[in-house]
Amino acid sequence: MKKILALALAMSMALSLTACGGGGDKSQTPPPPSGGSSSGAPAQSAPAVVEPDYDYTIRIYSNSNSTERTTWLINEAKEAGFNISIDDNSVISGDTAAIQAANENKDGDLIFGLNETRWSQLVDGTYENLKILDWTPSWSGDVGEYVYPGKAYGLVIQNVLMLYRNDELGTNGAELHFDHWADIVDCGYQWYRQNKVGGTTNANINSAMLYAFVDPASPAGGISVDGWKTLWKYCAEGKSGGDDYKYGFDPLNKGDVQVSTFYSSSLYGKIDAAGESSEKPLKGTMEPENWSLVDIKDGTYYIAEYIGILDKAGRTPEQTAAVEEFAEWFGSAETQAAWGEEFDSYPCNTEAASILYPDGIPPIYELKNFALSKVDGDTTYAEYVASHSSDWTNIMTNLGFYWADTNNPAPEPDWDNLDWATLTQAAG
Repeated sequence: MKKILALALAMSMALSLTACGGGGDKSQTPPPPSGGSSSGAPAQSAPAVVEPDYDYTIRIYSNSNSTERTTWLINEAKEAGFNISIDDNSVISGDTAAIQAANENKDGDLIFGLNETRWSQLVDGTYENLKILDWTPSWSGDVGEYVYPGKAYGLVIQNVLMLYRNDELGTNGAELHFDHWADIVDCGYQWYRQNKVGGTTNANINSAMLYAFVDPASPAGGISVDGWKTLWKYCAEGKSGGDDYKYGFDPLNKGDVQVSTFYSSSLYGKIDAAGESSEKPLKGTMEPENWSLVDIKDGTYYIAEYIGILDKAGRTPEQTAAVEEFAEWFGSAETQAAWGEEFDSYPCNTEAASILYPDGIPPIYELKNFALSKVDGDTTYAEYVASHSSDWTNIMTNLGFYWADTNNPAPEPDWDNLDWATLTQAAG
């Protein structure tokens, strides 16, 4: 099945290159209209046609930059007629590093990846050296709600999931139903919790846990004190595997916990290979046999990775045209379907999704998305997270959340006597 899909994608991409000026013999590109008229009518002035400079090397910044992803993209872009430069995660790792490097180096043409937290900041001009070019691709209408109109457009949808085993190593057939993510602390089962504050997945789990405690009037980073107490309980009573368990799939797969958290894009691939690292693995990829998603009334916290073009000083119109054409190609249904197939990710582009999953949307992407729910007037929760994320990181760091050494837990704070004005500031 995978070989058939790969062949279909290859044929589809080949057709898209024919329609895209980036591929094939560039000497055959049709000349711009001359403005003449064979009918004898007065000549109409046609818009100036800017020919893309395909020899230009397009500088890209991204946090979606594993070695495999960067190698694939460089090769596929070259095949499509583009020259690109992108660092893998041995050079730039994580969204913070990517956006900081782009801001400091001032040499970027394009950014993709990140999430709504960073993109809200980027579009709003938070970074002094980064301005997003006005741009609307032909596929803009295919990405639904994942759009900053005229600026940035969704590529990949990702969400965090809460899973549980329902076999003898889990709930023994009992179903789990929560109102909120934070209800995990009262579920009666052992759960996995991460062991550090930082990291995109960890931050998304924290955002999901704190959603039920939004309080714009609270001095504790816009979260009620009860929210921080609950998150502390999540840390204190959760099971952490230290460095052995970077994410929550392995402890669930081995039966060390009954409930855990993981991110969507790698889940099916992990389950396919679950037997390689456990004697009693999770079974059933698209049709679960001994595991399930916790049914959470709120839904879950989605992020989308976007693509946007930087307004780079000194770039010629011809070079800008090449950047725009590359972005058009990369976000297209054919390319995003191929990207999704290669790296087990789910595209924002609905046409790409239909190529990847002709039988329908996978259940893990049908969950309610509360990242785009309004929590404070017209503010979405994703925007709320963006405006408070530094406060939350500082609070968790200053109070010692997510201690790695389970034998040496941090003392629980005196919740009634905390100086939140200080705790929301960076340590030191």
